Amino acid sequence: MSPIMVQKAEDHVALAAGAKNVPFTYTDPLSEVPTLSVVETSADGSTPIIDMEALLGPQRSEIIQQIGLACEKNGFFAVKNHGIPEMKINNMLDTAKQFFHLPVEERLKFRSADPNSVIRLVTGFEDKTRNIFVSRQSLKFHCHPVEDYQNHWPSNPPSFREKVGEYCASVRKVEVAILEAISESLGLERDYIDKTLKGHYVSINYYPACPESELDATFGVRTHTDPTLITILMQDDVPGLQVINDDKWIDVNPIPNAVVVHVGDMLQALSNCRYKSLLHQAIVNCEKERVSIASYCYPSDDAMIGPAKKLTDNDHPAIYKDFTYREFHESMWRVKCSTAKRLDLFKVESE
Repeated sequence: MSPIMVQKAEDHVALAAGAKNVPFTYTDPLSEVPTLSVVETSADGSTPIIDMEALLGPQRSEIIQQIGLACEKNGFFAVKNHGIPEMKINNMLDTAKQFFHLPVEERLKFRSADPNSVIRLVTGFEDKTRNIFVSRQSLKFHCHPVEDYQNHWPSNPPSFREKVGEYCASVRKVEVAILEAISESLGLERDYIDKTLKGHYVSINYYPACPESELDATFGVRTHTDPTLITILMQDDVPGLQVINDDKWIDVNPIPNAVVVHVGDMLQALSNCRYKSLLHQAIVNCEKERVSIASYCYPSDDAMIGPAKKLTDNDHPAIYKDFTYREFHESMWRVKCSTAKRLDLFKVESE
């Protein structure tokens, strides 16, 4: 298991510039946090690997079955031959590091407590009640279509808008192709999920190397699911992602030039719980900084979410009632939960 070490929040936020008393911009609503010392972690968890290139050939039906099995049994899979040029991946990761190596005053220009901001910086925070620290710094922003949002992005480093825009445009194509395959894996029309699409939201995540301190534990990101259809994650070469699989934590180690795709809350609802939203977390490393790029694929505000009618019958009654994504998103900020239990408000029996 990767080292679980800690760092004081005030030192963390002051990172490059020695700034003092910088207020945090994020509070975590999660009511219960699993204790890392009592979960079992696989040394090298098994990750299903999908060859996306084969979706374009005679093996499409076989690959779709593989995707469906991975979604149902694992909740995640890695994708190779996805079509995002290696140069764009490297440029994105390099640009991300350059941004988080800027002086803290430069980065804090994007600080915002408003979760609906077009762009916002989220810093780490210390939970004194549980004596833990969540160390991730994230720059979160909308990016589809790129040209509508690019002017809101950082102009420093100078290459940010160009390099990030190129990556975001490429990963959007991957999202659409994967969602088409997931639709087919459920026995639905290829464009069934695509019809609900609206946004593309990216989080550039930075996890500094974390030295020892007196806190009990440091998380990169605490245990949660994503309120998305799917999330596509690009990792650098430093491990950190962990997922729940077969009731134990496993490491999802980076695979060169591959992305990790995992099921989100909205896909759980749409599939009538056939595909379950992935419970995951990130841990920190004592020796190396880590960067990841999360691309969140979510529906339009007025998209009607709920079990697809083809997936319900007398033997498989609808678990969730229909709701709009706007209703889910608004309720998400009212419930003290960061997992798919957010969907419980929309269960049929809750009527």
